[in-house]
Amino acid sequence: MRSHYCGQLESSLVDQSVTLCGWVNKRRDLGGLIFIDMRDRSGLVQVVFDPDQQALFDTANKLRQEFCIRLVGTVRARPESQVNKNMATGAVEVMATELEIISRAEPLPIDFNQQVSEEQRLRFRYLDLRRPNMNHNLQFRAKVTSAVRRFLDDNGFLDIETPMLTRATPEGARDYLVPSRTHKGKFFALPQSPQLFKQLLMMSGFDRYYQIVKCFRDEDLRADRQPEFTQIDIETSFMTSDQVMAVTEKMVRQLFNDMLDVELGDFPRMTWHEAMRRFGSDKPDLRNPLELVDVADLLTDVEFKVFSGPANDPKGRVAALKVPGKAEAISRKNIDEYTAFVGIYGAKGLAWMKVNDLSAGRDGIQSPVLKFIPDDALNGILARTEAANGDIIFFGADKTTVVAEAMGALRLKVGQDFELVSDEWRPLWVVDFPMFEEHDGRLHAIHHPFTAPVGVSPEELKANPEAALSNAYDMVLNGCEVGGGSVRIHNNEMQQAAFEILGIGKEEAQEKFGFLLEALKYGTPPHAGLAFGLDRLVMLMVGASSIREVIAFPKTTTAACVLTDAPGLANPEALAELNVAVTVKDND
Repeated sequence: MRSHYCGQLESSLVDQSVTLCGWVNKRRDLGGLIFIDMRDRSGLVQVVFDPDQQALFDTANKLRQEFCIRLVGTVRARPESQVNKNMATGAVEVMATELEIISRAEPLPIDFNQQVSEEQRLRFRYLDLRRPNMNHNLQFRAKVTSAVRRFLDDNGFLDIETPMLTRATPEGARDYLVPSRTHKGKFFALPQSPQLFKQLLMMSGFDRYYQIVKCFRDEDLRADRQPEFTQIDIETSFMTSDQVMAVTEKMVRQLFNDMLDVELGDFPRMTWHEAMRRFGSDKPDLRNPLELVDVADLLTDVEFKVFSGPANDPKGRVAALKVPGKAEAISRKNIDEYTAFVGIYGAKGLAWMKVNDLSAGRDGIQSPVLKFIPDDALNGILARTEAANGDIIFFGADKTTVVAEAMGALRLKVGQDFELVSDEWRPLWVVDFPMFEEHDGRLHAIHHPFTAPVGVSPEELKANPEAALSNAYDMVLNGCEVGGGSVRIHNNEMQQAAFEILGIGKEEAQEKFGFLLEALKYGTPPHAGLAFGLDRLVMLMVGASSIREVIAFPKTTTAACVLTDAPGLANPEALAELNVAVTVKDND
């Protein structure tokens, strides 16, 4: 139906006849002439209708925004004074000779010249996706996907599909369950990741696997989460963690170079413990110059229990966050707001100290807790934080986890509020994670139960699990975890030890993972892998603030699709056939 895309027209096509298909983006009637901006996925071009062609002009007079049309015309150069440098096709226009209205559009339910709520955008997503920025995002995503496939294909990886209907895997979120009609009372689970199947593929001899795959997690949502998301899943055999990191880093560097003309350079590495100590986060945003400084050892003997309590607690921490030159800019109202903010993360308060004049000693310091801090502790804090006149220092004192979360979040907020964050790209590998963490009096795997520990035997792991480090690695970019992986356990004894530490007994392990434990008996190769969040990666690359901006048909923050009104009620006959009953509580 068409000979060219609208956005392809350029000066080399002047005097040529073209056939275009697309939508009316804008219509302008100047009395003697009618102009439209015609749009397709490639961009815009201006079309002119001559009143001397009366029938054509009359048809053009009926055009309205978002009419779907087909037209034939001649490309001509615009006069120098009328060249539109804001359009890729701004040096040319099309003089129409034929026009067909394929489909009319009723008045639009949303006006994108006004502020439109996200719910309205998702309700009329087919219209929202016509907007240039959404069009660009999805085209960019398609190119990223193609580039990833080319890289992995060129590096010997095989694209192998894994099942969507499977058993539950322990990935830290609730599963989406699918009832079985043929096996009454039993359920499939949609995969949270292809974890066990890709390990089985390594045991089957396919030493370089990848898949761009849908994954499903029934968890609370936020800007970078969706109930269904897309993963670039990679697994290898006979490769060390360093080799896996090297090949995937090369892929991401090449991707940024090809797609954005950005050279990321070599990715630095940082241990998990260093990241938590300096930034309060295992995905630190290195564009933000603010850092946490430990000062607990300076405060063990102070009378102020808010400080001395955590300072003397092996599981406590006292950390300082210096904000250079912002003592005057941060008002008491700001401090109250920041205090409420850290309260979201469990902090009971926020101590602060303004450095007005170092030369004046204690008299040059302004703080509501100053009277509780002796001179030697005060001088130690000022020296360790390298405080200068005009600085303000915030303090977090509590359990280590609370201080990390609260002060790490405050670091990010203050950095954003005062525009301290640079606009560069700052990638990072975070390595040497703890193998386990404690919640509710029991140990849980930081990543998943199939992650291998570093340098210990099964007996040594069971003897001191809290000291074990996992052979795991996360790729972080500008404060966002874009990928994570690990070396996997490849022998039965170590896997059984990990299950035992996690409280998974032999009977439960056999029920849930019997097929994996059986496979581990038959010559399992050492293997390792990594999975990237494709949605997050593209979100960062296009500069969006939410992965919903790079997914064609995303869910809302309540995991609903307002376009199709899903989830919906099931047909009673279908439920009966599945032996599934729905019970409704009064408060539902």
